[in-house]
Amino acid sequence: MTSYIDVPTKTLVTPTNKTFAYREIGVSSEVPVIGLIHLSGNLDNWDPTVIDGLAQEHHLILPDYQGVGGSGGKAAPTIQGMAKEIREFIHALGFKQIDLFGFSMGGFVAQEVINQEPTLIRRALLTGTGPRGGQGIRNVTKISDKSLAKAIFTFTDVKTYLFFTRTNNGKHEAAEFLKRIKTRQTNRDRSIGWPAYRTQLKAINQWGSEQPIDFSKLEIPVLVANGDHDAMVPTKPNSYDLAKAFPNSKLVIYPDAGHAGVFQFSADFVKQANQFLK
Repeated sequence: MTSYIDVPTKTLVTPTNKTFAYREIGVSSEVPVIGLIHLSGNLDNWDPTVIDGLAQEHHLILPDYQGVGGSGGKAAPTIQGMAKEIREFIHALGFKQIDLFGFSMGGFVAQEVINQEPTLIRRALLTGTGPRGGQGIRNVTKISDKSLAKAIFTFTDVKTYLFFTRTNNGKHEAAEFLKRIKTRQTNRDRSIGWPAYRTQLKAINQWGSEQPIDFSKLEIPVLVANGDHDAMVPTKPNSYDLAKAFPNSKLVIYPDAGHAGVFQFSADFVKQANQFLK
């Protein structure tokens, strides 16, 4: 199977003339896994180890949000707006049911997709994320800005500070992760522009101030996974509250891991995710 670092970027134009850039990988399946990436993320920010591992057993489709990377349009000003656009993308592909894999902000968007159209979802992986209105989510802008300033000053990728712990192990795992997502050398996706990035931050801030979504009547199986020291979306109480919000859920917490715990523990996460999605 072709590795994620080598798959081509495709484009799709929806009936309302929205252009989405996306990548597709994996085995044939009637129910694909739609991957929703983090704040400021594009198609090159997915950990290829995780994507390749999931693709051994599943059909993955990973789009850019509107206004990001190779997609057209402007960034949606709300998380709910992003979810509506992702649903339009899914329907334009012709799928009647999907699985969702949301990481960080992608987990916020995934929750809104579930809330807006629950019959579309078979199963969901919600990772490095928390519930709408969760504790500390309104602080993402402040945390991101502080970490970005530190990253610029130290000539370091900001994800080093936002995604991993500052222990020796965390620093090592951050370096390995950054190597993996920079492996693709040709046809890389465009980095997010500053206006779109600030729009996404404002959307997160607003979402973190809103009332939680009531998922209590949904039987959709959900796997919630995170590191035990998430600096962006505090693991306690958010990961625990999110798992409790879904009647049919499983919670996985990785030790000495931060926001990107599922990438740090890629082998275990792939094993658990593949088993869960079956």
